[in-house]
Amino acid sequence: MLVARLLSKIYKKDGIVLVDHQGQKYICGKPNLQKPLTLKLLNKNLNWKLVLNPDLNFPEAYMRGEIKFENGSLLDFLNMTFKNIGRSEINIYGYIIKKFLHSWRFLTNYNLPLKSKKNVEYHYDLGEDLYDLFLDKSRQYSCAYWKSESESLEQAQQNKINHIIKKLDLRPGQTVLDIGCGWGSMCFEIAKQSECEVTGYTLSKNQYDYCIKKSKELKLDNQCHFEISDYRKIKGKFDKIVSVGMLEHVGRKFYKTFFKKINNLLTENGLAIIHTIGSVDPKGPPQPFIQKYIFPGGLVPSGSDLIEAIEKTNLICADMESLIHHYDKTLKSWLDRFLTNKEKAKKMYSESFVRMWEFYLASTSAAFHYRDLLVYQLQIVKNFQAIPSNRRDYIYN
Repeated sequence: MLVARLLSKIYKKDGIVLVDHQGQKYICGKPNLQKPLTLKLLNKNLNWKLVLNPDLNFPEAYMRGEIKFENGSLLDFLNMTFKNIGRSEINIYGYIIKKFLHSWRFLTNYNLPLKSKKNVEYHYDLGEDLYDLFLDKSRQYSCAYWKSESESLEQAQQNKINHIIKKLDLRPGQTVLDIGCGWGSMCFEIAKQSECEVTGYTLSKNQYDYCIKKSKELKLDNQCHFEISDYRKIKGKFDKIVSVGMLEHVGRKFYKTFFKKINNLLTENGLAIIHTIGSVDPKGPPQPFIQKYIFPGGLVPSGSDLIEAIEKTNLICADMESLIHHYDKTLKSWLDRFLTNKEKAKKMYSESFVRMWEFYLASTSAAFHYRDLLVYQLQIVKNFQAIPSNRRDYIYN
C-alpha cells in the first residue's frame, strides 16, 4: 500500500498502525503494539491521494470524515508525524505541487485593499460566538507569552500584552497606532496602563462594532478610537505603532509597502513593535490547507522577508526577538477549549466545519512545536536616538 510505504519511511521513532478501507492492517514504524495509535482510512482513493498531495488531501479527507483515529487523537498523530518529519517535506510529490501552486498564486494573487478586506471578512466575520468558544475573555487571537506551564491562557495573554507594552516604552501624552487591532484588547490595555491616545484600525466590521461597544463599556472611548480602513490608507503621525498578527495577511508583494507605510506614519523618534508568525526556513510556499480554508491571501514571512523589506524602506530593526514554544501552547489551549465546545460549534455551523477547525488548530500547534514556525517580535525605529539607552533592561525592570 502506497500510504503505508510513505509512513514507514517517515517514522524513524514511534509509529502507528494503518488500517485501509478493507480492514487490512499495516505496521508503520515502531508503534506501541499493546495500545497503538491507529489511523483508519475509509476511502480507497486515499491510498494514492495522500501520497500525491498530503498537505491538502489529508485535511480534506479528515473534514469529510474519511479518516478516523483510535487510541489517540488527530493532535497525537500530527505531533508524532511532524516530530519525525522535522523541517523536511513529507514527500517530493506534495512539495512540487505546493511549489507550482505557490508560483501560480504569486503571479495571480494581489492583496490589494478590496481583496484584503474580503480575505479578512472570510475569517474574522464568521460570527462572534465562534471565537468565544476557544479564545480568552479578552479575545486575544495571537500568540500568548507563557512564563510557566501552570499559567492559564488568560494570564499568558496578559503577559504578552504587558511584554509588548514594555517594548513600546510609552510616555504620557503619546499617540499610539494599532494596525490590525482585532477586538481591541491591546488598545484598551495600552489606554489603561498609560496616558496615551490609541487608535485602532481593522478591516472587519464585526471587530469594529465590538471595539466601539467595548470602549464605551470600559469608559475608554475618550482615549481609544477605532476605524475601518486598509493600512495603506492610514494618515497622520504616531509616536508608537503596534501590529500584532496582521503582517501574515499582507503578502510577499506588499512587505515593502507595509514597512514604507510604517516609516511614513512614525514620528522622527517614533518606535514600532511588529509581532508576526514567521518561518525559520528560506522563502517558500504557504501551507495549502490554511491558504484554501482558513486564511485566504495569508502567507507566513521568513526572517529574510522581514529584514529585506525593513532595509529597503530606510528603517532600522533595533531588536528582533524569537518566541519559541509559545504559540504551540497557545494553539493547544485553543484546541482544548474548542473541542470542549464542539457540540455547540456543530449546531452553529456543521460537523465538517468543526473537523476543519480542529485540523487547523491541531496542525498549527504541531507545526509550531516541531517544524519551521515561531513568532518574531520586531522593534523598529527610524534612528538610533529613538532607542532607550539601557536597551533591553527597560523591558524587564
